[in-house]
Amino acid sequence: METTRHYTATVYVVSDGAVALHVHDGLDRWLPPGGHVDRDELPHEAGLREVREETGLDPELVADVDDVESATIDPLPKPQHFQLADVNVHGDFVGHQHVDMVYYARADSREIDPSDGEQPAEDWRWFTAADLDESVDGLDPDVVDIGRRAIETVGE
Repeated sequence: METTRHYTATVYVVSDGAVALHVHDGLDRWLPPGGHVDRDELPHEAGLREVREETGLDPELVADVDDVESATIDPLPKPQHFQLADVNVHGDFVGHQHVDMVYYARADSREIDPSDGEQPAEDWRWFTAADLDESVDGLDPDVVDIGRRAIETVGE
């Protein structure tokens, strides 16, 4: 059976030494903002759009960009991580997969103000590196690891 794969972009937003995570409605897991890359978007644009929609923040990506370009080639911000995530797992069956490009970003504010139709601000929490080390229900090891790396990379 053919596996369906969707391209997604995720952004670990850091402000004042903490990363923004929310309890995802459908998955009941702590996750950073992110979502599907639309047909007319580049991955980093999708990630920043998702951050704006889900949090109201307008962060700056912290990403390397190659210096190779030409009349037909534009370099893009590089994701910090490029990963494959199983979605809708039921026993041995994987409903589909996300090919996820994970970015880090810096925000000047911690004021969460989601767009209409998004999860409310009270579903969001800022986690410091120490907070990530605590046992929190729904906080998966990969989110802890990447959250810590984002905080270290972006800094204060």
